[in-house]
Amino acid sequence: MPADTNTAGFSIQSSNDGRVAVIAVSGELDITTAPTLAAAVDAQVASTPSALVIDLSAVSFLASAAMTVLATAQKDHGDTLAFSVVADGPTTSRPIKLMGLDQEFALHSDLASALAALD
Repeated sequence: MPADTNTAGFSIQSSNDGRVAVIAVSGELDITTAPTLAAAVDAQVASTPSALVIDLSAVSFLASAAMTVLATAQKDHGDTLAFSVVADGPTTSRPIKLMGLDQEFALHSDLASALAALD
């Protein structure tokens, strides 16, 4: 079931095939948009998928508030579902690695590798 949120250059598209939920984010993930990501995570987790993938490949800015959402999602749901993040490059994967979050959840360079890792 796809769900979309689009506000002033920021968007979230969610899909869930019953097994894997994917949340694709584009635009700036900052203190004003991070709560929207948190709400999307909560909505997808409520549908009880076995895996949740957050795709940040189209994110142009990643603030600490968004990294807190990622860390909280792992902490709250990592025991009940496979949690991973798609991030590549200096805008997304670099801050995640600098904060050590790549030690907390699986980090993939593209969506295809994140989905393949679930099989």
